[in-house]
Amino acid sequence: MATDSSLLDPGSEHQPQEELLLTSGGRTTGENPADSTVIQPCPGMCVKTRSQPGNQKVFINICQSTSIPPPLKLSREDLVELLKSEDTNYRFPMSLGEPHAEIDSSSSGCTAYDVVVNQDFFVRCQKDSLFLRFLILVSVEALEKKYNLELDRDWNVLTNRKSFGSVSEQNIRTKSRPVIEELLPPDAPNPVPAKRPQFSLLAEPPVGEPEYLIAEIQLPGVSSCTCLILDVGEDRLVLSARPSLFHLDVFHPLLVDQENSLAQYNTHTHILTVTMPVVSS
Repeated sequence: MATDSSLLDPGSEHQPQEELLLTSGGRTTGENPADSTVIQPCPGMCVKTRSQPGNQKVFINICQSTSIPPPLKLSREDLVELLKSEDTNYRFPMSLGEPHAEIDSSSSGCTAYDVVVNQDFFVRCQKDSLFLRFLILVSVEALEKKYNLELDRDWNVLTNRKSFGSVSEQNIRTKSRPVIEELLPPDAPNPVPAKRPQFSLLAEPPVGEPEYLIAEIQLPGVSSCTCLILDVGEDRLVLSARPSLFHLDVFHPLLVDQENSLAQYNTHTHILTVTMPVVSS
């Protein structure tokens, strides 16, 4: 997930991050079909690499769709630092399809994966080789993590070919999954009231018409984003940290695009950053 360069800490450029709002391919068992939608990705580019061990051919179809929200702003300077280590630990909204078996030009078996990203971001990557390298790297890392793979970093982008094999429809989640509330027995002691965390609301850019409203919320003692429940409305932000650690309910002065808002929790600094595109001031 990308983030605005003003929020990066130059003293710790590879801090662990956890994404709260990620689009994922496929449908979870028991998920309400009304909470997801089917999209047909548009082929964009095909990357050829190999799996290790085994040296088997792998093709990554990086596709595009307007249904995938865009990542947050990321400057070329940020990318230079992230790409130095060849391990970004950095994610942004994308949908990962299931692997499908294909036959290559030599009649040998191979595997293809479909990765879907925001259409506008894909177009930008085609115009900037640094962004293109970043897009391929985060796609490779996302596939490695989801499917327990090890892929060769010596990849090739196939010329004049937008995809390998057939690109299938994908289900993407459109609503947050419900949170199960724990009910205490009648004789249980009253829980400690949740604290109101320290937070700040920043407009970006700070001068002129704002494009984003950024909330930075300090959550000391919260070890993982799995403890957080976040609800972003058009003019309201509600956050709870379980079990009854923090609770924040605040109205903000700008109307935001709640569907395309993104959140990232830094497990090192214990700061939750919520970036909300402004639709009206």
